[in-house]
Formats: sequence, C-alpha cells, structure tokens
Amino acid sequence: MIIVRSPLRISLGGGGTDLPSYYRDHSGFLIAAAIDKYVYITLHQTFVQELIIKYSKMERVEHIDQVEHPIIREALRHLNVSAPHLEITSMADIPAGTGLGSSGSFTTGLLKALHTLKKNLIHPKELAEEACHIELNLLKEPIGKQDQYIAAYGGLTCFKFLPDHQVEAWPLKIDQETLFNLEDNLLLFFTGYSRSASDILREQDQKSKTHDQDMIANLHFIKELGFQSKDALEKADLHTFAELMNVHWEHKKKRSGQMSNTKIDAWYNLARQYGALGGKMIGAGGGGFLMFYAEDKIKLRHVMREAGLHEVRFRFDFLGTQVIAQS
Repeated sequence: MIIVRSPLRISLGGGGTDLPSYYRDHSGFLIAAAIDKYVYITLHQTFVQELIIKYSKMERVEHIDQVEHPIIREALRHLNVSAPHLEITSMADIPAGTGLGSSGSFTTGLLKALHTLKKNLIHPKELAEEACHIELNLLKEPIGKQDQYIAAYGGLTCFKFLPDHQVEAWPLKIDQETLFNLEDNLLLFFTGYSRSASDILREQDQKSKTHDQDMIANLHFIKELGFQSKDALEKADLHTFAELMNVHWEHKKKRSGQMSNTKIDAWYNLARQYGALGGKMIGAGGGGFLMFYAEDKIKLRHVMREAGLHEVRFRFDFLGTQVIAQS
C-alpha cells in the first residue's frame, strides 16, 4: 500500500505566463503557493489479475491500453508499469475544475506513487517535468506548467519559464511575520460551481500562437505585475500586494469573455465594499474560487456567507508532493 498526497495551489502573481505559447517567445514568470488542501493517490497491489481504477468513476480493465482515464493511462505507459494486480484510487479535498490546480496535483501525485512502487527516487524538478510532459506533450492540453511545479516543490515559490522549456525555481524571500500575516489575511470563497480550465485557456493559447497583439501585451503586463508582487511581498508591503491583486484581476478579465460573469462581478464588488483590500479569481476563471486579501476578516466572512459563498480555510504547504504512508 502506497499513499501519496499532492498539494493544491493558489497563484500570487504572474499567472498565465506559464503557457508554452507565451514563454517560448517571451519567457514567463509567476509566484505560486502550495496550500494544505490535497489530492490523494493510493496504490495497492492485489491478487486480482486486472487493473482497478477508482476516481469519479470506476474502471476494471486487463490492459493499460483499455484505461479510459488519459493521465493514468499515459503515466502507466511512461513508467512501463504492468497493469495487472494493481488498484489505483484517487480522492481530493476540493473538487476538480475549481481553479486550484487539481489536474497538475493529480499527475504529480500519481507519478510519485508509481515511482515509489518501482523503488525510484525522484527530485521535485524531474517529477514536475514528467507531469508536464504527460499533460502538455502527450495529451496536448492547452495549459501551463505552474500547477505541476508548485505541487512538486511546495512552499511559496517563484518560477521562471524559459524559451528552451527549462524552468528555474527558487523560494520567495519573505520574512516569517509577513508570511504569517499573508496566510492569515488571504481568504478563499467557493462560488459553488466549477468549469473546465482547458476551455478558457485554449482561447489564450490560440491567440498567443497567432501573436495576437492584445493578448501578448496583456500577458507582458501580467508578468510585470508578477515581478511587482514579488517585490511587494519581499518588502513586507502587503497593502501594495493586495492592490496588485485588483489590477491583475481587471487585466485578466480582458483575456477572455469567459473569465467572469455578472455573479462573479457582483461578489467581487461586494467583497471590496466590505473589507477586501484586494481580490481575484483563482485559476483560469469562470468559476471555482474567489480569493481576497482582508485585514477585517469578520465583516468580509459574514457578508460572503450571507451572499451564499462557502469559505475554505487553508494554510501554506511547504512539503510538496510526498509519500505519507507505505507498507
């Protein structure tokens, strides 16, 4: 029995510049933070000569080629794992499609579990690269690389995405008091519905590939906001960081008509009226989680609850994808 947990994430600045269609020509930069909400992967070797897979549905097959779940199928192929006598189960603290990077966390967690099964040691960088290879190269998903990398590394981490597809990673240089204040004052509220990130990111991806000037200019600006957010956090200037969240959200909405809607705009404006110094939609947009920075949290929590949103409290995770049980 092997149990692996892989953290979900929030973006703190520069999100969207991690897509190959952008960074191949311009380099990308962002800050991401792993949180203590997880995707769990369990592997169990059985006496039954078949592959049993349990997620939102259940599969029982005899050969890898029969597996319907694309990430599981390609991960098994990638590591040359023989299918029979194996049960794979996945669970998550947060539903998929809510903007917290669950697909990347799932892929890194599954690969970590399979490497553990094969008695392989693997560095977080290599783990993230393999996860990106499966999702971006093999499955051709129009997504970025931040989810896989922050899940593998954990912590509050800066990532630079280079034109040659290499990724540089280093920890955000934030003092402990600022870290605790940031952790205490960031609030996540679930909007009540999910969406497919691929559908929204596909529009950005296609426009970047055709060198759409408005899209490229938007992503240039978002990248600069990422650097400004890094400076603000490292200088312990959380008010500036909060204001940059607002600027980020206003420009992010311009990338696609699917980013927001009248409900999201109303909730965002309500939060700003009741104590939120900064805020934005996490992930690709269109649903999932709204994140706000607020020092007067009681008032904000009350009004968001009255508006029908559910708060998910969290702390940062500094361990990344790891094996939590093995027998």
